Amino acid sequence: TMFTAVHALALQPIYAKHHIRASRRGLTTSDGSCAAVKPVKRRNLGEESSAKRSLKCTAFPDVSVALTTVIEFANNSSPGLAPAAVANTAVFTAGFSVLRLGLTLAGIAHSWFLGTVVMAAFGLGGYVLVCAYFIAGSAVTKVKMKQKQAEGIAEARGGRRGPGSVWGSGTAGITCAIMALSGMTTISLDAWRLGFVASFCSKLSDTTASEIGKAYGKTTYMSTPPFKLVPRGTEGAVSVEGTVAGLVISGVFAALAMAVGQLRSVESVGICVFAAFVATSFESMLGALVQGKQGFDWLTNDVVNGIQISLAAAVAICIGS
Repeated sequence: TMFTAVHALALQPIYAKHHIRASRRGLTTSDGSCAAVKPVKRRNLGEESSAKRSLKCTAFPDVSVALTTVIEFANNSSPGLAPAAVANTAVFTAGFSVLRLGLTLAGIAHSWFLGTVVMAAFGLGGYVLVCAYFIAGSAVTKVKMKQKQAEGIAEARGGRRGPGSVWGSGTAGITCAIMALSGMTTISLDAWRLGFVASFCSKLSDTTASEIGKAYGKTTYMSTPPFKLVPRGTEGAVSVEGTVAGLVISGVFAALAMAVGQLRSVESVGICVFAAFVATSFESMLGALVQGKQGFDWLTNDVVNGIQISLAAAVAICIGS
């Protein structure tokens, strides 16, 4: 009896608490006692976890789809014009301030076209090469800029390139890209890709040789017989320092092209370096023989550059095919 009484006293607070809760919920009878409460059926924990997972999946469908799309685009070696235009516009918008360091406003607009066509035909790897060319070319142009300006041999506009320079650098690459996209030639996609790489390899080699030669060249001579010594910056002149720098950068650029999947073998790297050397040598001789001469006023630097890179692409495609 004593145990029962103690037990009742111990449980009295719990009963009272239960009664208060029942009263608040309207579950007490007219005499104040608690009504029977129907047990609440609990969901299975497995079902609850499954429901949460389902909610998470449906809450972020756009993110997963977008991520998949980006990965597929990055792995596509020739994604086409529409996706390339969207991606290139995003890059140009984000990097506009950087582009302004090396290009005029008109130059940026023309570069957008170049980047879009190249990305459409040769994928992200080809686009990376164009970006690498822009960065490296802009960097070597600014080497010892004050000294070049003082000597009157620096590039105009502080080295910033306009539309003429863009086309002088990218005409051959754009042509290769358009031909690859058209699919209307007997030349393979790999051969057009080889020509594209060789053209930019040649232009970067020429820019580097010229700018390093202007900055550090100690022995500068004409590229045609009798190879007489001339001042730095003379049209058609070459220097040992510039020539070596041009060969090195062309090899590095071709190796990068192989690393990003644009070239398939070391042999292709060698072809691009050789084609670049042939084209830059021809460009120097062309400049020495006729550029600036009477009757050849139309043969500007940009036109000569366009001829040079076209020659590099042609040599590479012929050898590679």
